[in-house]
Amino acid sequence: VQLQASGGGLVQVGESLRLSCIASGSIAEIKLMSWYRQLPLKQRELVAGVRNSSEPRYADDVKGRFTVSRDNAKNALYLEMDSLKPGDTGVYYCNAHIRPVGGHLWNNYWGQGTLVTVSS
Repeated sequence: VQLQASGGGLVQVGESLRLSCIASGSIAEIKLMSWYRQLPLKQRELVAGVRNSSEPRYADDVKGRFTVSRDNAKNALYLEMDSLKPGDTGVYYCNAHIRPVGGHLWNNYWGQGTLVTVSS
């Protein structure tokens, strides 16, 4: 099982970016999918997450600016980021709780990270 994140880049203040994360491999079921980020000199923090059939949850700092969504048919997770600020600059990681085919245990998987840089 692998998570592949993409969509990061360099933007100006107030612009938008859309991150994507695709889970691939022998996947039986995906429960929680989330975006985390690691800002410079800070620990990794939760940005947004969504469970099946549940409302998304957001960190206070991104509420109203970021929108998380998932496409279960594609095992995909997205993060639409609007009104970006310099303080959003960092590496963004996707995370998923996945039960592999033939397994009974849930494992926690991370994508490789994608860099978002917001320039003023």
